Amino acid sequence: MTIYLDNSATTKVCPQAAQAAMDAMTVRYGNPSSLHRLGMEAENLVTAAKKQLAGALGCAPEELLFTSGATESNNLAILGYCRSNHRSGKRIITSAVEHPSVLEPFRALEKEGFETVYISPREDLGGNFAPEDFVDAVDQNTPFVSVMMVNSETGCRLPVEEIIKGVRRKNPKTKIHIDAVQAFGKLSFSAKKLDADFISLSGHKIYAPKGIGALYVKKGVRLSPLLFGGGQQNGLRVGTEPVPLIIALGAAAELCRAEQKALLPRYEELNRFLLEELSLIPDVTVNSPEGSVPYIVNVSVKGIRSEIMLHFLEQGGIFVSSGSACSKGAKSHVLTAMGLPDSRIDSAIRISFSHETTKEELTAFVSRLREGAETLLKVK
Repeated sequence: MTIYLDNSATTKVCPQAAQAAMDAMTVRYGNPSSLHRLGMEAENLVTAAKKQLAGALGCAPEELLFTSGATESNNLAILGYCRSNHRSGKRIITSAVEHPSVLEPFRALEKEGFETVYISPREDLGGNFAPEDFVDAVDQNTPFVSVMMVNSETGCRLPVEEIIKGVRRKNPKTKIHIDAVQAFGKLSFSAKKLDADFISLSGHKIYAPKGIGALYVKKGVRLSPLLFGGGQQNGLRVGTEPVPLIIALGAAAELCRAEQKALLPRYEELNRFLLEELSLIPDVTVNSPEGSVPYIVNVSVKGIRSEIMLHFLEQGGIFVSSGSACSKGAKSHVLTAMGLPDSRIDSAIRISFSHETTKEELTAFVSRLREGAETLLKVK
């Protein structure tokens, strides 16, 4: 039996998305730039998928660009805006717990002369963020702020709504980018109400295949492309559109939109159940801050390194992770920014749910984790 609890790293492709992609690969396989019937059929598929995604995000279809994934979306928003608008200032702000695809572009811009500011979580808030810390860092030379909505390692829900409102009051010219990869399809929000200038999305976090994502760009916001070529997508993201991936993303977004209202209460129930069961294991400490999203839980098992526990769980058919799948085993910069001791960081594991996760699976996970907590220390 396989129990997959690593859905923040990637999700299993849903049947709707897989079937949509198969149809585009084998039946309606034309190039959407071609002028013949198969090309127009492919173009119609892309247009329909864009409408599905726009409906789920709460924006106009023309405000969406399809990308290869969230990494490209984040890079396009950050580099594409900051490099072409540096005359409005060079003080850019983000959080210390962002995904590497945000932190690395910030570091690249720092080498180009930008002043980068990294806001850390507050110890007095239990690892959560104070919106005023972001707002206070903004000045008249701040062209850009980037903040994730949900942290992929801990599930921390950053106060993006308050941050956006505060930044708008402080400097109306500042553009705001939200990495919504771990929120879209799970939390209820709309681009229009959120009032961000850019929003990054990823397909493989919401049951679509890997290799597809999207970037919301608010109407009227100027953005320079990173790639140059045939002029697709108004020249902002060129290259032949990957129709199978695009319509799979549309189908997955439609599924999430239909399930969202009923699914969040179920995640909350699963979260309560898991935390209650984990509280019965003496050596387990929860690292996720209070108020985190219910579908991501980060814990540490005292005295047992993450990789040792991961392999022990895998031997029982249970799959979790030690943090961001992009960190490749490196020490978590997220837990470090929270001020946790090395012993907890080195023993941290992340459990993340999907729409298929059950209490029975969580019971099996907790049972195996308890067994590992009781036996692995003795082996050492």
